[in-house]
Amino acid sequence: MTLEAARPAVDTAPAPAAVTVYAPAHEVDVATTMGVHSRGKGDPTCRSTPEGFWRTVRTPVGAATLLMRQRRHGIEARAWGAGAHWVIERVPALLGADDDWSQLTLDSHPALAEVRRRNQGMRLSRSGLIMEALVPAIIEQKVTTLEAHRAWYKLIRIYGDVAPGPAPAGMHVAPHADTWRGVPSWQWHRAGVDPRRSRAVVSACQVATALERASTVDAETAAKRLQTLPGIGRWTAAETTQRSHADPDAVSVGDYHLAAHVGYALTGSPVDDDGMLELLEPWRGHRQRIVRLIGASGFAKPRHGPRMSIQDHRGH
Repeated sequence: MTLEAARPAVDTAPAPAAVTVYAPAHEVDVATTMGVHSRGKGDPTCRSTPEGFWRTVRTPVGAATLLMRQRRHGIEARAWGAGAHWVIERVPALLGADDDWSQLTLDSHPALAEVRRRNQGMRLSRSGLIMEALVPAIIEQKVTTLEAHRAWYKLIRIYGDVAPGPAPAGMHVAPHADTWRGVPSWQWHRAGVDPRRSRAVVSACQVATALERASTVDAETAAKRLQTLPGIGRWTAAETTQRSHADPDAVSVGDYHLAAHVGYALTGSPVDDDGMLELLEPWRGHRQRIVRLIGASGFAKPRHGPRMSIQDHRGH
């Protein structure tokens, strides 16, 4: 019997500690909205299965496992663990209840307008948790996605807690800040995290309580507070507030690929960070939304070729 088969099915599993049904007034696609929290397909803290989207959370009151399932009448959410009620109360924010796209004008770019039309259920997700987004963002600094994901998976499986409730086998809850602080230097090294990044994680975890309070202020203020810490710059702050605050304007300046990708999508030519910001300036206040739309378009950066266009392959 496999590990997966050994876990109970959702319907026969221990009763959840908290349940809700979120019936938004607007369309919500759970997988698309929640994908931003997943660090690759092998992330032990997120999993998409036929039962729905699973997510583990280190809440201020304890660990929780959350399962969200798309239903005709809304999104059914179940949670297990000490933090179950905390996470259930925040399901609407997590699924973009406060994310307002109504002021975004796309008349100047029909291709983006078409992407939005086809992705009405994509919302910006607000977790309300700074450290959850900050630690993996630090680990991802200046390395390839593959290297960062391998390090994240390894550290979570060693130092994280097994997910409460009937979560799929292999799911874990990210460590508490105190646990991150205690990871020995040799273990960071074995995971492929250099001393500069591990020191930044430890420094942030030393003031984790104060940082979490930044989840209650606006995203711009939170980003400024984050950048006062050693090893945390503009890119890391943006990657954090995009998830913790659903920041609609945060742009990951300094990303190895993003500027060129945005440039190719909007003009057909690569640009640097300054060029990217210039291209996104007409949408100030919504720049993260534009980046998300480009990502959702399926556009791939060409070696040579035109800017983004939308093709309809549904009849093929």
